[in-house]
Amino acid sequence: MSTTKPSVLFVCVHNAGRSQMAAGWLTHLAGDRIEVRSAGSAPAETINPIAVEAMAEIGVDITGEQPKVLTPEAVQASDVVITMGCGDACPIFPGKRYEDWKLDDPAGQGIDAVRPIRDEIHTRVEELIAQLVPVAHSGSRR
Repeated sequence: MSTTKPSVLFVCVHNAGRSQMAAGWLTHLAGDRIEVRSAGSAPAETINPIAVEAMAEIGVDITGEQPKVLTPEAVQASDVVITMGCGDACPIFPGKRYEDWKLDDPAGQGIDAVRPIRDEIHTRVEELIAQLVPVAHSGSRR
């Protein structure tokens, strides 16, 4: 069994909404089983406060995060790269798994519009975890 944990990079244009919510969900749900990164092709100054509010509603704190610039090194260091509306701005490296999640951009939206985006990201992150970290029952009581 491999001892290296998988790594995921979430990328959106501003690294202020979707990718930050996805990274927050993955960190919250997977703990230290998966290495989590996020970045943006044109990072904003700060995280979208409505995205922060939407995540806080479900008990996930992303207030300590900052938008980060997308670098080729971050892509190379990741096993899975998930883009969210950044198009061709993401560098492509052979051997990496790429997915594009079509999600509405929460920028400029109110909390009622951001909650469904948050919930859709939650569903997709749960599916991703199931693919990357198969459930092991060897740790159960016995």
